[in-house]
Amino acid sequence: MSKEQTNEQLDLAWQFVERTGVNVFLTGKAGTGKTTFLRRLKERSPKRMVVVAPTGVAAINAGGVTIHSFFQFPLAPYIPGGSFNSKDEKYRFSKEKKNIIRTLDLLVIDEISMVRADLLDQIDAVLRLHKDRHRPFGGVQLLMIGDLSQLAPVVKDGEWTLLREYYHTPYFFGSHALQQTRHVTIELTHVYRQTDRTFINILNEVRENCLTPESLALLNSRVDGQQTEVNSEFKIQNSEFTDGTIRLTTHNATANRYNEERMDALKGIRFSFKAKVAGTFPESSYPAEETLVLKKGCQVMFLKNDSQGSRYYNGKLGIVSAVDGKRICVRGIDDNVEIEVEPDVWTNARYVIDKETKEIREDIEGEFRQYPLRLAWAITVHKSQGLTFDRAVLDVNAAFASGQVYVALSRCRSLEGLVLTAPLSPSSVKTDLLVTDYMNAELEQAQHTAGHLSTLERDYYLLMLTELFSFKTLEADFHRMLRLIDEHLYKVYPLLLKMYKQADGRFSKEITAVAATFYRQYSTLVIDSPDYTTDELLAERIHKAATYFIDKLDDFLRPLVEHTSIDSDNQEIKERLTEATYNFKQSFAQKHYLLTRVIANGFNVSTYLKDKAIGLLNADQSAKRSAKSKPSEKIEVDRNSDIRHPKLFRNLRAWRALRAEELGRPAYGVLTQKALIGITNELPTSGRELLRMPGFGKKSLEMFGKEILTIVQEYIEEENIEEKNFIGTFH
Repeated sequence: MSKEQTNEQLDLAWQFVERTGVNVFLTGKAGTGKTTFLRRLKERSPKRMVVVAPTGVAAINAGGVTIHSFFQFPLAPYIPGGSFNSKDEKYRFSKEKKNIIRTLDLLVIDEISMVRADLLDQIDAVLRLHKDRHRPFGGVQLLMIGDLSQLAPVVKDGEWTLLREYYHTPYFFGSHALQQTRHVTIELTHVYRQTDRTFINILNEVRENCLTPESLALLNSRVDGQQTEVNSEFKIQNSEFTDGTIRLTTHNATANRYNEERMDALKGIRFSFKAKVAGTFPESSYPAEETLVLKKGCQVMFLKNDSQGSRYYNGKLGIVSAVDGKRICVRGIDDNVEIEVEPDVWTNARYVIDKETKEIREDIEGEFRQYPLRLAWAITVHKSQGLTFDRAVLDVNAAFASGQVYVALSRCRSLEGLVLTAPLSPSSVKTDLLVTDYMNAELEQAQHTAGHLSTLERDYYLLMLTELFSFKTLEADFHRMLRLIDEHLYKVYPLLLKMYKQADGRFSKEITAVAATFYRQYSTLVIDSPDYTTDELLAERIHKAATYFIDKLDDFLRPLVEHTSIDSDNQEIKERLTEATYNFKQSFAQKHYLLTRVIANGFNVSTYLKDKAIGLLNADQSAKRSAKSKPSEKIEVDRNSDIRHPKLFRNLRAWRALRAEELGRPAYGVLTQKALIGITNELPTSGRELLRMPGFGKKSLEMFGKEILTIVQEYIEEENIEEKNFIGTFH
């Protein structure tokens, strides 16, 4: 395939990720540029993203974190429909983690072939919990990168016995949540790693589970001792390798044993280099040996790209030309250039929100400093992913997982550059039939993928516009406040309840009904317009609607937001009130911010996504402060307020807290909320007047009367109140 065609595929993938909200499965043969695409996406995309992978090494290679660490998952299988107890320590996310999820646009999952279906459903459950419970994956877009012909998910027998009742396959595409979504598959087909057409065809046959007897015979002609005279120089003779040949094995123990044997065969002294670990860096994610042991003459592999230039790259092979306790020199096998190797640093990061820019960024938690080398006469197939070798011996007869043989074969640049230690059988190179069937169906649909782009892009625009002019969340939070006050606090806050009930009718008529009508208008305009992003009539209607709704929010909801600072003596009701007040104020602040931004700048998707995240974070801080704040001294006496003297209310509440602490009582054991508000409003100046307050009896008068009357009298004098204003609310 030509370079132009390859660019078309990558451009198509970019457009689907950036201009739609549809989930994308980006696949392709080994060496087609999936990792490069991810790196460029991280550099260029305006979407707020998090990158995760199923293993620690894969996560570090992808520049992300592991799935289990980010979502704080246990290692146990997940049963669909299972719930999370937010009080359980392992599921108790920090406020920052919650905000990262709540502002997330895109979740990138690298090495998706190794992700189990139940793990993907577990991700769905957490995203719904913290973002949008009504939409799969909480409305977050997924970019799943990987090749199903490569390494399969690990499922122990006991786990599959449990999971098989819920899943027809352990692969990610068995996820119930994924099956509820619309997703597209984009296959990258241009292979950069191999140029040998015969070998590429064989790899395609292996990948697609249709290896012909002729191709199998050609592969098996590469068994040690069976090469043709032309290639006879590349044989394994007495287990001796030519420099630059690497053995790929299926098990760590086999690779380690072979490396140790080769090390023992060398003369000279062993030198050990201990890694330096700082901060938090899980041992399971170590990207190199904690203790690197080398001798002069060792064959080694570089484990990362040169951070100081371009002397070496991840996967480059070399021979240790000099080594002592302080210095390592490696001669590159491919270029014969000698490199003095310095220790390098890998970082373990977590995602945080930048306080200034509000962007999601990586915060370094730990560092692993070591020479970027490993012994490389042999490595496992698993550790070879993403690498390319000119000469490799494949010891894969003991392959235990689907896709291992394909991964091993696809690491080789050419057929002439590989040797098999034993013949391959037809069964050893077979792909899981479920994978084959799934990929055949996906790739058949993928032929029409480009034709769906414009429709999906429009749908995404319409979805974001609908989200902007949807008041369902705000209305739900408003109604929750109304119910709590009506059911539990109607006697304590009667005037506030009256304000909520009046606002309820207006909300339904002036916001909900109007938003429904406007939805029909802008939906028609978007669908009928040849270019809705520049349509002047649509832009005008959006501007007018945003202005209308801002006016309504300011007219009858803002006063509620400002007056809602209530309390309860009942601890359970108090906790529910705190949460409800926070949600109501946060929803109001975010919606107000977004509408204001649209009035100022117009509407487009990329700006809206950024404003939505910033608005949520700002609203979160604002609502947090407001929900915990005491009634402000600046609030003037208002006939519609249940608390007519906010400053006195604050003083009395502070006094009550101190006395409660001294006596070891709950606050309501000193002065009930109802009595507190009554005293604040009525300004009693005698014991007789105090006894008229609701919930205030003779015992309270005896214990606290003088203190309370003193606080009230000081307030009256300080505020120059000449005549007490009895409103009769509590008579």
